[in-house]
Order: sequence, then structure tokens, then C-alpha cells
Amino acid sequence: MGVTWLPNLSRILCFSLHIILILLQQTTAERELKFVVAVFRHGDRTPIVNFPTDLHKESEWPQGFGQLTKTGMQQLFELGRYMRERYANFLNSTYNRKEFYIQSTDYDRTIMSAQSYLSGLFPPTSSQIWNPELLWQPIPVHVLQKSTDRSLHFPLPDCPRFDELQNETQTSSEFQNRIQPYMDFIQTMAVNTGLELNNLKILDNFQLWNTYDTLHCEGIHNYTLPAWATKDVIDKMEELAELSLLSLFGLYKREEKSRLQGGVLVNTILNSIKQAANSSKQRKMEVYSAHDTTVGAIQIALNIFNGKLPPYAACQFFELYQESSGRYSIEMHYRNDTSKNPYLLTLPGCTSACPLEKFAELVSPVITENWPKECGKKDKTKDIFIGFDVAVGLLFIFDLVLLYLLYHYGRCRRRNNYQDI
Repeated sequence: MGVTWLPNLSRILCFSLHIILILLQQTTAERELKFVVAVFRHGDRTPIVNFPTDLHKESEWPQGFGQLTKTGMQQLFELGRYMRERYANFLNSTYNRKEFYIQSTDYDRTIMSAQSYLSGLFPPTSSQIWNPELLWQPIPVHVLQKSTDRSLHFPLPDCPRFDELQNETQTSSEFQNRIQPYMDFIQTMAVNTGLELNNLKILDNFQLWNTYDTLHCEGIHNYTLPAWATKDVIDKMEELAELSLLSLFGLYKREEKSRLQGGVLVNTILNSIKQAANSSKQRKMEVYSAHDTTVGAIQIALNIFNGKLPPYAACQFFELYQESSGRYSIEMHYRNDTSKNPYLLTLPGCTSACPLEKFAELVSPVITENWPKECGKKDKTKDIFIGFDVAVGLLFIFDLVLLYLLYHYGRCRRRNNYQDI
């Protein structure tokens, strides 16, 4: 008789668990995706430059340096197909210009990557098929000129303060502690590559990064590598390239660097997300076709960088959800491996589903309201007005002096005439 209550307790616990599961399912079902921003790196490309002792010249690459390859086209097509599947219940199955917007930096490889991506995301169906033999449709890719692009191609140029920070980074203890174990290796690489490397500015001009990249590209496409370019050497060069990216946007005074670089794009994305949450706008997705430095800059600004170079077609997602409570949250996902689901990332100081207000608060230290001023740039408009004021002032003084001289000249003339009479 003392244990007859146990079966009843078991049934009660099972019933309670069942109710909890039902409530959780309802909560999940009520959560609704509202808006998506995606930033991806272009696909596989040819090298950007070669180094002095390189065995291969630009003429050996069919389209020359810095151009998207057929492999790169396939990688971005696959990303488009993946996003078509991921957002099948969210994004319209046919292209709708009011729902979707894509922007690219002004480079052949990023523009072509955007086009390849779109062919996977929006293959024409039904009435959008304009050529039965070609399941493709033209979709506009918006491009800003390099001289006016202040949002996607990092590092952003013409920022004196950022240049100062780069010089400070080279001599900082944070950087020197990281670079010292590689000093002998770097000197050996200087001999092997023919590059003149300044010990005090080892990572200037991305020389080692570009050299690693060139060897990486040549290896992918089965070009013969120099005898010294063993796997161990290339692995070490990759580590230096990763250090170069990290030190470019972080490592030393990360927040200030981010205000001048990656934080600019963070602000653009956050404003788009806020607008989507605060209005009934039709746009559902914004996509940016850019570079490894773009992905790196934004991840370092958000302090979610994994320390690795973003591979070709790597994609950073920002998803805006409206929770069952009516409040909004942001989830971040990073896809850098086509064989795995994207990694769910968590903004430091928040949960993986970060409330929009909390997200905005946490990223505020890397957002600037006056980029030119923080960069230390002179306000040319202000200088023009100052110059105009000075000119007007000088002209006024000149007029006063001229009037004074004319007045005294007149008096002298009258005096002389009187004396003559």
C-alpha cells in the first residue's frame, strides 16, 4: 500500500512533460522570420598578383588576375541554391524586386559572383521564363563605384586615423608577441619570394597575405609550385595571413578600428533591420557580394571572428525574427563549409536569439555617427566657407582702405586748389 502512489506520479509526470512539449512547439511555431541580411565572399578566383620569383605569370590565367573561375561560379550558384532551400517558406519562389535587393563591390569577381548566386536563388519559373532553352533571368545587381564605396570594400581608404592605428599596431606588444615566433620564417620567405620585407612593417601592403593567396590559388588549379612551397610552409603562410586579417581590424584597439571599418557595415545592416522591424516594408532580404576582408571586418567588429580566413563563398547571415511575445530578436549564422549546416553565432553579452534592442546596445561602441571626423579628415565644405569668409573680410578691409585713401586724396586736392587761389 505504501508505494501505490508511484504509478500515479509517473502518469502525472508524463502528462506534465507532454503539456510542456506542446507549449514549446506552439512557441516555436509562433516565431516568425521577418527579414534577412546576407554578406558573402566571392567565389574561387585567379591570383590578385604574383611575387617576384613566381613561376607563373598573369598571361597563364585565361582571364588574367583577380577573375572569377568556373569553380567560383559553381560555388556561388550552390550558395544560391542553398538559400533557396533555407528560405523556401519565407522568400518568394519567383524574383520580386520589392522583396529582394543585392549590392556588389565594383570588381568583376564580386559582380559575377552575385550573378552566379542569383541564378541559383531565382531560376525563372512559369511566366518568368523568357527563353525555354535557358533557365536563367537577368536580375539587377547594384554597384557603387570604388571611389564612393564606403560600406563594403574594406579597409575603407582615406582615413588618416586608421592609418595611424595600423602603424601603432605594428609596434604594439599584442602584435609583436604574435609575430616574433615567425621572424626567422619571414626572413626565409623574403629570400624565397624575392620580396623586400621591412621587419618593422611586416604586414604592410598585404605582401605575405597576397603571396600565400597566390600559392593557394595555384595549388587549387594544379599549377606547379616552387620547391620551397611545401605543405608546412604554406600552412605557416596561412597562419600569417590570418594574423594579418586579425591585426588589420582587431588585436589592438579593436573597437576604435571597428568604428572606422567594419562598424560602418554593422550600422548599415542594423539600420536595415530596424527599418524592417518598424515598418511594413515589403523587402524581405538584402544581400551583399564582397570580399574576405568584408566578412572579416564585420565579424571582428561584432567580436565573433573565429580567427580563420573566410573561404570562398563564405556567408554571414543576420536573421530578424518576431517572437511570440511580439518582440524582435536577431540570430546570426555563419556558413563556411558546404558540408555542414551554418554555425549559430552568439554576440558576446547576449543570447543566440538576441533581442533587437539589446543587440543595438551591444554594438553601439563600434558605430560612429561622424566617420570623417573620427577619421581625422578635414571638412572641405567647412574649409570652403572659412576661405569664403576670409576673402569677404579681406575685400571689406580693402574697400575701407580704398575709401580712406580716396577721402584723403580729395582733401589734398581741395587744399591745393585753395592755396593756388
